[in-house]
Amino acid sequence: MLEIRKEDPRDQKAVHRLNLAAFENGPEAALVDALRASCSEYLAFVAEEDGVVIGHILFTPVTVDGSDAVGMGLAPMAVLPSHQRKGVGSRLVRHGLDHLRRTGCPFVIVLGHPEYYPRFGFEPASKYRLVSQWEGVPDEAFMVAVLNADALPKAGGTARYRDEFDDAM
Repeated sequence: MLEIRKEDPRDQKAVHRLNLAAFENGPEAALVDALRASCSEYLAFVAEEDGVVIGHILFTPVTVDGSDAVGMGLAPMAVLPSHQRKGVGSRLVRHGLDHLRRTGCPFVIVLGHPEYYPRFGFEPASKYRLVSQWEGVPDEAFMVAVLNADALPKAGGTARYRDEFDDAM
């Protein structure tokens, strides 16, 4: 049976291996390790099946220039290749967004697949005058899920992930 729970320290090695497998040895595993080490405000969940971590999702603070609003950035989200396309990632995203909504997070930013994330309420961030800190990001891939419209910066602005993401981009 699949269980979604908060990540704890005993999961770190499994999460590292999971990210290496899911992203074919890309920078995501090192990014997760760096964020975990330097960001006390991160939020992470794992998907566990029969005692094995098969999925992971990480949220870290995102700021918007010219605003006091702090949301979260969803990145990365990984599922073991053998368990992809079975709803594990969807369960992780829904669980994370539900948790963030309950705890008062105003918005979640994602740079991701425009065919995948809208099913969870993500919309092009440009609709809210939010732009990526990185040049050349396609408008349809830079999205926001608004969890509390009253707390969203009305003037928009540049959404900024933590500096660790610059090293991974």
